[in-house]
Amino acid sequence: MATKIKEITAAGITGMYIHYCLENNEKPQSVYLFCKKNGIVEKDFYAFFSSIEAIEKSVFVNFHRMTVELINKSTEVDALGFKDKLLTYYYTFFEILTANRSYVVFALKSDRSKLNGLLKLKELRTHFKEFIAGISQGYLKVKSERIHKVQQDSLEEGAWIQLLVTLKFWLDDESVAFEKTDLFIEKSIRATFDLIDTTPLESVIDFGKFLIKEKLR
Repeated sequence: MATKIKEITAAGITGMYIHYCLENNEKPQSVYLFCKKNGIVEKDFYAFFSSIEAIEKSVFVNFHRMTVELINKSTEVDALGFKDKLLTYYYTFFEILTANRSYVVFALKSDRSKLNGLLKLKELRTHFKEFIAGISQGYLKVKSERIHKVQQDSLEEGAWIQLLVTLKFWLDDESVAFEKTDLFIEKSIRATFDLIDTTPLESVIDFGKFLIKEKLR
């Protein structure tokens, strides 16, 4: 019989959820069964989450928030430009994912449908694009407000797609300490900014060779 929890918090419920998934290799079939297993009153559960699926989505948002909090603790972050802030985000975010790799692999690879995996990242997409909007302020030098909005939207959506591609690479990465993912991040970010800045494309070609070598699909 589960022990009655003294204080219920969103973080506590999320921790129980992750533990349940890894212990049982499946997510809880219902809120009722999840609460019964963990000694939670359903009313307390619903004070924080509307469903099991809501917890799924919140896990990745929490990883994002932890990343941003860690970045903001650095005294040097304000002096960094857009590119370096993005690189710092990537390295920090994937360190957090690596610390929780068993769950991330379970969550994103357990469903045969790729669409279901993307749905779990829906709220992360919103928060990530807001983050990109914040750190890229002043980066695009366009006088026309209309053109600027189109380019900004493209920048944010492109950054999201790049994050998904990197996440896919990391999930399939079998290198020691996921060192190939670190290399992937460095090359992809560099190539992306070279394209945005319309500078020489050596780094783009270099990144393309890297992708071919690793047979990324």
